[in-house]
Amino acid sequence: MNVYDVIHKPLITEKSSIGRDELNLATFAVDPRANKQEIKRAVEAMFDVKVLRVRTMQQQGKKRRVGRVLGRRPAWKKAIVQLATGQSIEFFEGV
Repeated sequence: MNVYDVIHKPLITEKSSIGRDELNLATFAVDPRANKQEIKRAVEAMFDVKVLRVRTMQQQGKKRRVGRVLGRRPAWKKAIVQLATGQSIEFFEGV
C-alpha cells in the first residue's frame, strides 16, 4: 500500500486540537485495511516526524434517512498518532 493511500485526511476537531496542543498528538482518517505499522511509516514519510505510538479505532457508519429511504454512511478508521517531543505537524485550519 502506498503511503498516500494509507492516510485519507487529518481530523481537525475540538478534541483533536486539545490533544495536539497538550499531548503532541495528531489525528487522521486512515484506510480501514491499514495496520499500525503502515500508519506509522506513512506519517513519518509524509510529514518527516518521529512517531512514538499509534492508536487506532474503528468508527461505525451512522444511519441516515432521506425521505422514506433508510441508508448508512460508510464505516471508517481513525488513527491517533503520538509524536516525539519537540516535533509537530501543522494543519491549515480554514477561516
